[in-house]
Amino acid sequence: MSQFFQIHPETPQKRLINQAVEILRRGGVIVYPTDSAYAVGCHLGDKNAADRIKRLRRLDDKHNFTLVCRDLSDIGVYAKVDNTQYRLLKNFTPGPYTFILDATTEVPRRLLHPKRRTIGVRVPDNAIVQALLAELGEPIMSSTLILPGETDPLTDPYDIRETLEHELDLIIDGGFCGMDATTVVDFTGEAPVVVRVGKGDPAPFEG
Repeated sequence: MSQFFQIHPETPQKRLINQAVEILRRGGVIVYPTDSAYAVGCHLGDKNAADRIKRLRRLDDKHNFTLVCRDLSDIGVYAKVDNTQYRLLKNFTPGPYTFILDATTEVPRRLLHPKRRTIGVRVPDNAIVQALLAELGEPIMSSTLILPGETDPLTDPYDIRETLEHELDLIIDGGFCGMDATTVVDFTGEAPVVVRVGKGDPAPFEG
C-alpha cells in the first residue's frame, strides 16, 4: 500500500521531500504534481521501477519516457543541444513543455526511442518537483499519469490513491495542478516541430 504525503505546493516541507527522495532511491514508483498534470516517476537507473510504470500504464517498448530535469545544466548532460536550441530552451524553461532532443551516451539505452537515439526532457515550473530534483541530484524518469483507455491525466490525489494505492510506493498530494499534458516539441530536425499541443503555448515553435 502506498504512502500519501500532503506537501505544500509553494513551500515544500523538507522532511517530506527527503523521505520522498529516499523512496525514489530505493526503487520506488511515485506520483507527483508538475506544472501541467500529475506524473508518475522513478529513479533514472532503476529498470524494475520503469517496468512497473510500463505495466501500470500498459506501455510498450516504443514509449518515450521523459527525463524531468531541474534546469538546463541537467539537460546538457543527457541531450545534445546546439546554441540556437539552447536559447529557445532558456526562454521556455521552466514551463509546461517537453522537448525531444538527440540523446548523449549518458542516457540508458532502454530509455531511448528504439529507432532514433532521442530522449524527451523537461524542466517543470513547480516548487515540489524542483525540491525533489534538488535533493535527488539527478533527473526523475517520468510519464504523465494517464491510465490505459483514458485520454486525460488523473488530477485528484485522493482518486489516484483510491485507484492505484496498491501499484505505487508514494503519492504526493500537491493540490490541483492542472489536467493538461505538456506541449511536445521535436528539436531533432532542422526546425522545431510541435508534435503534441498541451498546456504550453505552441505558437513560438510554429513556422
